[in-house]
Amino acid sequence: MSDDDGKALTKIQTLEGMAEAAELIRADGRTIALAHGTFDLLHMGHVRHLQAAARHGDVLFVTVTCDEGVNKGPGRPVFAEQLRAEMLAALGCVECVAVNPKETAVNVIRSVKPDVYIKGSDYANPDDDITGKIRDERDAVEAYGGRIEFTDDITFSSSTLINRYLDVFDPVLREYLDRKQNDAVEEEIDRLTAEIAGYRVLIVGDSIIDEYNYVFPMGKSPKENMIATRYRDSEVFAGGVAAAANHIAEFCESVEILTAVGDDGYEDLTRNSLKPNVWLHAITRPGKPTTRKARYIDDSYMRKLFEVYHMDDTPMEGDQERRLVDEIENRAGDFDLVIVTDFGHGLITPRVIDALSRSAKFLAVNCQSNSANHGYNLITKYNRADYICIDAPEARLAVADKYADTESVVTELLPARIDCPNFVVTHGKHGCIAWKRGGKAAKVPAFTKTVVDTVGAGDAFFAVTAPMVAAGARMETAGFVGNAAGAMKVGIVGHRQSIEKVSLLKFIRTLLK
Repeated sequence: MSDDDGKALTKIQTLEGMAEAAELIRADGRTIALAHGTFDLLHMGHVRHLQAAARHGDVLFVTVTCDEGVNKGPGRPVFAEQLRAEMLAALGCVECVAVNPKETAVNVIRSVKPDVYIKGSDYANPDDDITGKIRDERDAVEAYGGRIEFTDDITFSSSTLINRYLDVFDPVLREYLDRKQNDAVEEEIDRLTAEIAGYRVLIVGDSIIDEYNYVFPMGKSPKENMIATRYRDSEVFAGGVAAAANHIAEFCESVEILTAVGDDGYEDLTRNSLKPNVWLHAITRPGKPTTRKARYIDDSYMRKLFEVYHMDDTPMEGDQERRLVDEIENRAGDFDLVIVTDFGHGLITPRVIDALSRSAKFLAVNCQSNSANHGYNLITKYNRADYICIDAPEARLAVADKYADTESVVTELLPARIDCPNFVVTHGKHGCIAWKRGGKAAKVPAFTKTVVDTVGAGDAFFAVTAPMVAAGARMETAGFVGNAAGAMKVGIVGHRQSIEKVSLLKFIRTLLK
C-alpha cells in the first residue's frame, strides 16, 4: 500500500467519528462544508461538484448512501459502499468520508452541523425532487443557522452512464428501455399516480400470516430419513390481503379491507401491521385458525426448505357468508374500485363472487393457485372482471392447456372463458404479457435477475397496477409499473416493508435514464 492509499483510508470514518472530527474543526475556528450522495460511479461531474463544494468551507466532508439505501434500479449500486467511500477519500479536496445508513442526509446534518450543505444544480428546484428529501435536508441545516448551496458546473448522470456503458441490463431489456424513452411512459405514470391519489379502494381477500423460521441445516438425521436443522430466529408478517392493502395505501387516499380471521389472536397482529390509511373489517370464524404459512428457511442463502400450513380452508357459510355478502352489496359501490386477492382459502365463495360482480364499479381480481388449492382455485370461477392479473401457470390451469404459447393464452384462450377487457399474465424471469381487448399483446421484460425472496412479488405487482388500470392506464404501462414493483419486492424479505410510491417512481425514472 502506498502512502497515498494509507492517507485515503484514514479519511474514512464512522458517522460518530465524523461528528467528533467536526467538533475539533469548529473549535479550531474553521468552517465545514458537507456533500452527500450515492457516488456509484465517480466521474468528472462529481469531481467538479466536490471541488466547488470544497470552496464553500475550510474542509469538505462527504457522506455516501449505504448499499441498502440505494434505490436506483436493478443491479445498483454497482460499487459497494466501502469502494465508493475509498474513491471519494482518494480526492485531495475531501477531508473526511463516512457511510450514511440512511437514504437522506438529515441525520448527518444534525450530528455534523456543517456550516454549508452542498447539493448539485439538479436539486435547486425542490419540486423536481420526487423524494421530497431536499426540503427535509434544507430544514435540517437551516434549523441551527447553517445554509444550503447548489453547485453549478458540468453535470452527468451516473445512472445514465451506468445504464449505457456498464452492461447492467441484458440486450433485450436495454432495447426495450430505449424504446420506452420515446413513449412518454414517464409522463403517463406521473399522471396516473396523481389521478389515483384520491381513490378510495375496497380490497376483499384472505388473511394470511407469513411466518419465517430461520434455521441452519445440520445434515441428514442419523436415525431418520430427514434433514435436521438448528433453529436460529423467526419473523412473523401479516401477508395476504393485509400486505396487498399496504402496497395500495402508498398510492391511494384510503383502503378498506374485508376479510375473515380465526379466533387465535392474529387479528391484532394484522391490525398493527397496517398503514394509517388502511381500515380492517374482519369477520371472526370461531374455532377456525387464521391461515398461517410457516416457512423454514436456510438463512445463509434465503433458501426455503419446506413450509407448514396451519389452516381450515372450508368455504364460509351461514351467517358469516351473509355478513360478507351484505357488506359487499351495501358498500362496494361507494369505492372507486374493488380489488380481490383470492388465495383460495375459503373466503371467496360463489355467492361472494356474485356480489362482487354485481356491485363493484371496477373489479380487479387476482386468483391464485398454491399448494393448498392447486387445480381448484381458478380464475374461471369469476364470470367477469375489469382487470385480471395472474401468473402463467395459473393462466394455463385456467384454460387447461399446458403447451400453448403464453401470448395465445392471454389474447385468445383466457378472453374466451372470462368477460374481462384487461389482462396481465406475469411470467417470472420472463417479465409479463399485458393485453387490452381489441389491441395487441405487449411483452415487458423483467427488470431484475437478483432475487432474495419471491413471496408477495405478484401481489405487489397486482396491488400497484390495479388502481392505474382503473384510471385508464395503457396495459403496457401497467406491465411496466408492475414489473418495477415486482423487481423491488423480490429484494425484500417477506413483508418487512411495502412498495413505497416515492421509491417506485425513483426506480422507474432511473430505468429510463
